Amino acid sequence: MEYGGKSVAADPAIHGSPSQSVSRPSASPHSRPPAERASKVPVVKPATAPGRPERITVPQLGMSARVIGIRSDGGALNPPSNPREVGWWSEGAKPGAKKGSAVMTAHTVHTGGGAFDHLEDLSAGDSVIILTDKGNLRYEVDWVRIYRKQSLAKHAAEVFDQSVPGRLVLITCDDWNGSVYLSNAVVVAHRAD
Repeated sequence: MEYGGKSVAADPAIHGSPSQSVSRPSASPHSRPPAERASKVPVVKPATAPGRPERITVPQLGMSARVIGIRSDGGALNPPSNPREVGWWSEGAKPGAKKGSAVMTAHTVHTGGGAFDHLEDLSAGDSVIILTDKGNLRYEVDWVRIYRKQSLAKHAAEVFDQSVPGRLVLITCDDWNGSVYLSNAVVVAHRAD
């Protein structure tokens, strides 16, 4: 992934130098406005098969955004250029798949307006709704971790794993220091419906 001009490997075989991951206590998701306010979860039939994602809604953050397919570029997974859109790694699992990680990435904008602003504020048990071309999928957050940039490269095999039971992985930048992002927030969720 490319964040702040630095590339983080999307290839699970690539390992970076060791660094620590940290957990952060959740802040109130209402203390800062997200990119788009979601008034309610879209009412759509539940998906019965894996599908191409079209929209992601995170009720806890009041966020809803369009999802577009993206591919890795030389081992880097770059979010869409529009900070209000979310990119789905189309070379990985589809949401709803019984096996593999459905990976989505989007920008955090330090001044506000990024689709994944405040992703780090999610907590275990929060819901993430994915609207696909096959229907609605509900996921429940298992964990949220903050990885230093080099640590995410070290943990790429874990984050991008395609051999695990089906899950959703959300990734964005975190820890703005005034000129660059120092870390990445990673959210992992399991299908809840």
